[in-house]
Amino acid sequence: MPELPEVETVCRGLNQLTLQQKIRGAEVLLERSIAYPNSADEFLEGITGSAIALWHRRGKYLLAQLHPGGWLGVHLRMSGQLLSVAPETALHKHTRVRLFLDQELRFVDTRTFGKMWWIPPNQEINEIIPGLKKLGVEPLSPEFTVSYLENKLKSTRRTIKTVLLDQAVIAGIGNIYADESLFVSRIRPDTAAFSLTSAQLEQLHQAIIKVLQTSIDKGGTTFSSFLNVMGVNGNYLGQAWVYGRTGVPCRVCGATIERIKLAGRSTHFCPLCQE
Repeated sequence: MPELPEVETVCRGLNQLTLQQKIRGAEVLLERSIAYPNSADEFLEGITGSAIALWHRRGKYLLAQLHPGGWLGVHLRMSGQLLSVAPETALHKHTRVRLFLDQELRFVDTRTFGKMWWIPPNQEINEIIPGLKKLGVEPLSPEFTVSYLENKLKSTRRTIKTVLLDQAVIAGIGNIYADESLFVSRIRPDTAAFSLTSAQLEQLHQAIIKVLQTSIDKGGTTFSSFLNVMGVNGNYLGQAWVYGRTGVPCRVCGATIERIKLAGRSTHFCPLCQE
């Protein structure tokens, strides 16, 4: 699933390519890709004629502020892509929704878990997309402090890896960047969250910000089907510290990278650097 850096990369691309463009029409090719309203016809009627004022990212959600009002919401889930293409471009067989702007914005989704919402001007966005209400702090925001992290971790016996995956604690971090942040902070992923020292909390806080920002600068991580809005792969995975590197030498100490399961998720770490 695309995580914060990948969704942020798409968001920035959309803001470069689609701002102030009017949605002249649309086509829904798979009705269950529309989470709201209840019918594709209502969705099409609602968004047609609106202009895209600005794209925002909240956690792993993409939210387009529309003019004169309302919102368009997108969650890419496991395999979703938003691709800006010329109208004459051949249709990908997994295209689910087409938005007709100056170019064409296509929602391509192989596994069909992705969703789109149209939120009317008189509706609260958090009521239509209830997942937004459950999100924790944005890790690249001023609200993400060492104190915030300490308060969230001090009373839980869950492993630190499991806590980092909890979107109600920190929005946008998934399996890749949890593993990478824990490596950079030299913390074993199976460490009980409440047991982290003040020094470890400082290290983890800094590592999360550094790893996420580095990946954004690299255009995200290429995994399964992730592409940015122009159809280009991200470059972070080529320099990943531990994620996806099971059985190969650690880039720092040379020890063999190991993989374990925590809460059902594959977890990668270095047994020496993260003692």
